[in-house]
Amino acid sequence: MAGKIILASSSPRRADILKEHKLEFEIMPSPYKEEHTTTVFSFDYIEKIAYNKAKAVAELVKEPAIIIGADTMVVLDGEILGKPKDEDDALKMLKRLVACAHKVITSIVLIDTGTGRYLKSSTTSRVIFSDLKDSQLRSYIRNFKPLDKAGAYGIQEMPQGFIMSYSGDMENIMGLSYRVLEKMLEVIQTEKPQKN
Repeated sequence: MAGKIILASSSPRRADILKEHKLEFEIMPSPYKEEHTTTVFSFDYIEKIAYNKAKAVAELVKEPAIIIGADTMVVLDGEILGKPKDEDDALKMLKRLVACAHKVITSIVLIDTGTGRYLKSSTTSRVIFSDLKDSQLRSYIRNFKPLDKAGAYGIQEMPQGFIMSYSGDMENIMGLSYRVLEKMLEVIQTEKPQKN
């Protein structure tokens, strides 16, 4: 069994999810610098980013550990909506999401530094915003400053009535599905390394 668990993320939302489920872990923000070379979504693309985040931390850790890397993307009609550049950009993004369905995909990658093995899994949820006015969106941006969030919003902080409906795992929309992570941890901690 590998040693400690390290979250390769500076996201307070991901850390909060792990704390809520009483998982013992350490935080080591990944030094990996994301370079978004496309706005076209693919599972290969998001999983590569999550892997690179985990790998950059794994290379810094000297003792056996399991590294958790994750990346979340908001996707509208196959297009990735990244983090907004400023408040005007945030408003443009949110206006595109009003009264229509979009996907939130989070990829999780685990790396066992002791064996070099890794696992990856991506989970998709769907969100539908209500028919919101520009004034409501501006108020949200002003009050919650969502410039560090994919798609310019965090579902856990949206005012009542902003979300018409969602399907899938709420924690996945927030940034990390603990249900998925728990299964992955069980697999990577119990499976024996493959012999060459």
